[in-house]
Amino acid sequence: MSTVIARPQAGGWRRARRFVLPVAGLLVAIVFLAPYVVMLLDSLRPGSEALQSPPSFLPHHWTLGAYGDILGDSRFQNWLKTSLLVAFASTAIVILVAIPAAYFTARFKFPGRTAFLFLVLVTQMFAPTSLVVGIYREFFELSMVNTYGALILTNSAFNLAFAVWIMHGFFAALPKELEEAAELDGNGRVGTMMRVMLPLTLPGVVTATIFTFIAVWNEYVVALTLMQDDDKKPLTVGINSYVTGYEQNWDQLFAASIVAIVPVVILFAVIEKHLVGGLTAGSVK
Repeated sequence: MSTVIARPQAGGWRRARRFVLPVAGLLVAIVFLAPYVVMLLDSLRPGSEALQSPPSFLPHHWTLGAYGDILGDSRFQNWLKTSLLVAFASTAIVILVAIPAAYFTARFKFPGRTAFLFLVLVTQMFAPTSLVVGIYREFFELSMVNTYGALILTNSAFNLAFAVWIMHGFFAALPKELEEAAELDGNGRVGTMMRVMLPLTLPGVVTATIFTFIAVWNEYVVALTLMQDDDKKPLTVGINSYVTGYEQNWDQLFAASIVAIVPVVILFAVIEKHLVGGLTAGSVK
């Protein structure tokens, strides 16, 4: 008797779930996308209209003037160049260092291996904000304040631990027979890693790449502290110049913020398939 009653209830819940879950997902998406929609609309209205009270949701006058102003601004061009340079250089360094480090710690046992992995994990507990004074002092002694190298090295150091940990799981999940077969084919350790193991861990490499790139692209505190020349600042720091105590160009600020999102959106669109697989595959052994 109970079995007959339970089946319709389970079937009813499955039918309701088909409706409830999409609606809940849509509501969550609206909550997260709402600030970007407002920012986009404010970038398409004249700057004077942004200060009107009461504010309107849609612009009364639509214009792309703010985008033309920032794209023609030499300061914005320098900020964009700095962000691209630092993000790509830091990501390249992290991936080049993380791949052999993760492979060696995952496939070989050596004295101090557990301590090393624990040390890598501990470094994730320190935010750049808490170390910014020490970072500035260190680069001041090295005469590297206000240089791209200081920003690249700092961002690489703070993102290396995450890349090593996530790729460690991928390498550890691969069977040992793959290495043995590669050795029989005449491959050394480096050849085995590059020709056999690395292609199989591509989702992990992609995941580490995109998270590192986004973290470096969005970094603010260290860049604000180390970069003093206006033309060397990244976008996260430079675009604040559009709204100061003396001038408020809100339309240009919002337009610059929209343009700053574009590289990350493109990166997600290009490697989205690998990213979804990389978030889950490395967790299963």
